[in-house]
Order: sequence, then C-alpha cells, then structure tokens
Amino acid sequence: MAHWGILWRSDNKLDGRREYLYWIQGNPCPFATRRACRKYIKERFGYIKGSNYLKAEPHGWKMPIPVKVTICWE
Repeated sequence: MAHWGILWRSDNKLDGRREYLYWIQGNPCPFATRRACRKYIKERFGYIKGSNYLKAEPHGWKMPIPVKVTICWE
C-alpha cells in the first residue's frame, strides 16, 4: 500500500545532514495523493521558503518534500 509522507530536511554544522519522516497525529504518511501532501507542505511549512534566517546556520532548514512511502503489514 503506497501513501505520501513528508520528508523533513536540515543541514547544519552542529548536527550535520538530517532527514526523517514528519509525523502528523501519530501517522508518518497520512496522504493518499502527492497533491494533497504538497498542499499541506505549502500551508504548514511555506514560511521556510521565504526565511533566509531559518535556511542559514545554525538552523540549516530546507523545505520539506513529499516522498512515496510503502506501508507493509506483516
């Protein structure tokens, strides 16, 4: 079963490069479509795109990106 999740990204001197799935209400991939995921990212994290302060050291934040996530139930 494939869904879309949000990949949070940052790169700074203190922590190095970090990437992880962003969890929303206990679920790492709540979006059925890429379009819905991109819309949520734009609404929730759009402020990062215009903030040079958050993109520079010491934060090093990058805009999150939608990623396809496969859920395996065993």
